[in-house]
Amino acid sequence: MASLRTPDPDPDSASGWLSDEELASVRRRLPIAYVEAIPVRTDGLGVVTEVGVLLRVSPSGSIARTLVSGRVLYGESIRTALFRHLEKDLGPMAFPQLPTSPNPFTVAEYFPLPGASVYTDERQHAISLAYVVPVTGTCEPRQDALELTWMSPMEAASDAVANEMEGGRGALLRAGLASVGALH
Repeated sequence: MASLRTPDPDPDSASGWLSDEELASVRRRLPIAYVEAIPVRTDGLGVVTEVGVLLRVSPSGSIARTLVSGRVLYGESIRTALFRHLEKDLGPMAFPQLPTSPNPFTVAEYFPLPGASVYTDERQHAISLAYVVPVTGTCEPRQDALELTWMSPMEAASDAVANEMEGGRGALLRAGLASVGALH
């Protein structure tokens, strides 16, 4: 007797990815879940010694400094999304040190309209869980990341770096560094 088998679902929808048109439609209707990570290097006592900041082409087409970030896919755990985006942006040899139970230092809510929050994203309403993540390996920017710059915590928290970041990410970077005691 032949077995009845339902066809496999569309591979794009099964993986949690949306087409560009579907994503644009969803972004107009629902908040989207994201993770953001501030990659850091630490000394033997866990004190932050360096902060990694990416350089990439922003959604508006300009070149800007930014953090590791990306969407959480349907059915994907926060931990898996965080690891996936760290590896995507920093390369497979970055070796991020994720805690057993990742807890964000803050939840950043991005709005498409300026003034609703310190965080803005003209494309969408997004809710982002933000983390400070130590990395121990070699970081080689990939995908749309043009460069990764390592700087001291004070340099990363400077007005000059914040002015090179879009959407309030300079404030997010400062908040993350403050949450781990890296700003003196």
